Amino acid sequence: MTTPILEVKDLKQHFKVNRKFTVKAVDGISFTIAPGETYGLVGESGSGKSTTGRSIIRLYEPTAGNVTFCGRDISGKMNKETERFLHTNMQMIFQDPMACLNPREKVLDIIAEGLDIHHLYSSQQERTQKVYDMLELVGLSKEHANRYPHQFSGGQRQRIGIARALVMNPKLIIADEAISALDVSIQAQVVNLMKKIQKQTNTAYLFIAHDLSMVKYISDRIGVMHLGHLVETGTTEEIFKNPIHPYTKSLLSAIPEPNPIVEKVRKSFSYDYETSGIDYEKGTNHFVEGSHYVLGTDQEFAEWTK
Repeated sequence: MTTPILEVKDLKQHFKVNRKFTVKAVDGISFTIAPGETYGLVGESGSGKSTTGRSIIRLYEPTAGNVTFCGRDISGKMNKETERFLHTNMQMIFQDPMACLNPREKVLDIIAEGLDIHHLYSSQQERTQKVYDMLELVGLSKEHANRYPHQFSGGQRQRIGIARALVMNPKLIIADEAISALDVSIQAQVVNLMKKIQKQTNTAYLFIAHDLSMVKYISDRIGVMHLGHLVETGTTEEIFKNPIHPYTKSLLSAIPEPNPIVEKVRKSFSYDYETSGIDYEKGTNHFVEGSHYVLGTDQEFAEWTK
């Protein structure tokens, strides 16, 4: 095993609403990401996927737990040098391609923003060239550099977002639902683009999504999240061939089949946490095989695997 580029241990992110009530958005999750690998984080809306991504990149201050990135602890108070290392080597692609681009700036300046902040060029010419190279890499042309975000389609805007993340040459990119705002045909283009770039640059991805077929296509390993807990984790094959947790089963059973004959007989399971009698707080990680783990009590695990 290579040394993981990112190690998350028992991460918690709680938001205090008032004196009596606290939302436990992420409640003690652990996983690792190896260099050049894609880790897919899936789950329904509100399960804590995006919060996890934002806590790791320190847009939120984590409530508890440890996050180690390239051997450096980035979960507590960081010194200037660690902060700079984090900001140059970890980048995020956001969900809404319009909301995350400044409408008053030209594409050239949007993409070069990270370079400007960290002074990563020696001349204006080098700065412009870096932006042109990135635009080409994401399938846009350098003529696009002098336009404004409103002059682009959704897919093109998302490419600009990807170029902005890649220009820093990061070791890890957190893609937070990077394709869910796009048309299906454009989704495939963007995901293929991300895979192509990964081959060239060996960047690791934390790919957050709720579209399972997309996650299956792009991810090496998958973590299934529900109500702030990581209920099941394993390689893509392990999760899709042998789902153990009832929540994972219900998610997988909801994927439509392109074959009409199979689709006719497809049964989808419903899973309701309230009535299921399962308590995530009491569960521990049980080893299935390979890198496949599932969260549950000994009794539940025995029942699910028999």
